Amino acid sequence: MTPPPATPAAMPSLTDPAASPSAISPAMPAASPATSPATSPATSPAASPAELPATLDAWLALLEARHVKTIDMGLDRVAAVRARMGIAFACPVIMVAGTNGKGSTCSMLESILLQAGYRVGLYIKPHFLKFNERARIGGESAADAELVAAFAAVEAALDGVSLSYFEFTTLAIMHLLQQAALDVVILEVGLGGRLDAVNVIDADVAIVTSIDIDHTDYLGDTREKIGFEKAGIFRAGKTAICSDPLPPKTLVAHAEAIGADLWLLGRDFNYAGDKQQWNFGGRTQRRNALSYPSLRGANQLLNASAALAALEALRLMLPVSAQEVRTGLVTVELPGRFQVLPGRPTVILDVAHNPHAAAALAQNFDNMGFHPYTYAVFGSMRDKDIDGVIAQMKGRVDHWCVTDLPLPRAASAAFLTERLLAAGIIPSADANGECTIRSFDSPEKAFANAKERAGENDRIAVFGSFLTVAGVMAARNAELH
Repeated sequence: MTPPPATPAAMPSLTDPAASPSAISPAMPAASPATSPATSPATSPAASPAELPATLDAWLALLEARHVKTIDMGLDRVAAVRARMGIAFACPVIMVAGTNGKGSTCSMLESILLQAGYRVGLYIKPHFLKFNERARIGGESAADAELVAAFAAVEAALDGVSLSYFEFTTLAIMHLLQQAALDVVILEVGLGGRLDAVNVIDADVAIVTSIDIDHTDYLGDTREKIGFEKAGIFRAGKTAICSDPLPPKTLVAHAEAIGADLWLLGRDFNYAGDKQQWNFGGRTQRRNALSYPSLRGANQLLNASAALAALEALRLMLPVSAQEVRTGLVTVELPGRFQVLPGRPTVILDVAHNPHAAAALAQNFDNMGFHPYTYAVFGSMRDKDIDGVIAQMKGRVDHWCVTDLPLPRAASAAFLTERLLAAGIIPSADANGECTIRSFDSPEKAFANAKERAGENDRIAVFGSFLTVAGVMAARNAELH
């Protein structure tokens, strides 16, 4: 449960010259320039009540246009507005960070706790089709009117502070959750942890799922640097869980330095299973004969184990029965995470956008049945490790349908084609041969081409950026309706 809002001075930030990285924790040396974000932009005046947008779409358009930087890491500005709004929670708070697996872990926690009869609030991101997906209360997405009112509440508390789109919407959703009389709140971190806007809240249980190389411009270029950033969500005297089988030394050292109660996979909790069921073992609690999560994928037991460790730590405040765990795992839903759609050809939606996630996708491919040909609909942001993603999928894809995406920082289809060729993926001389690379200006068109060419027993994998998967989801919804 969160204490009263801290003052901005209590929230160290790399945007504050007085707070050097080396002063924040003895567990990590001063950050390299790659981990030091630029200074904050000039403040933007708040709109008068008469000028406030009346619809959710209008609010989102305003926020996208208002703040120059899409990523503006640091806690001082967010903490100042949070303090004025009085955002705090009178119920347990679970926070989840990690390179991959955050969304799955959050969704499993939500599903199990809903089965146990609790009123659950969830902040999860990003969204695929509607912004409302980011805020869930009692298992349902927030209504437009609720979000509009929450945005207005943040606007009224700005007092000249400029917030990024992510910071503003994070505070709005926290405000919405605060008003909802919840039994438990689950918050997914956006990027990193230490300087992420979500981290203005003190979590009762903090989970770090996996640590791998991603967002290097902001978090550093090694697992040790990134691990330290993610460990920033840990709190003194509170439960800190890491389900990465090889936790970075910096994460462990930081948890020990601040006096967090660190739970490590293989030491404090573990899992084992066969083809039919699996078992979880924690410090004092065992869960036997569990059904496998409905979320497919090789890493989902890691995520499920982290969720069960969190529930063990909170068992006195949020008791959950074995049957509620089983039902929650079987009924959990989360779009875009190795999501296999019904029908033929087999269609897989997966937001694998870094090498670690692509490796899991490749392993999941290998565990599937035989498919004569695999078509890939692939789009990515240019700042991702595109070569690393391609290296994991090379040899498992026969036909590449690469696509532009509607963001300035997206890699073009032409650039993706260059990287495929550089990786040694050479198209057949025949345009309809065994290997092809084709370029498209949208995920919808790329997917339509893959569907047109794929046989009934083939496989189409849509992966990469969330925008790639979202584009295909939107196209499929339009077809159905």
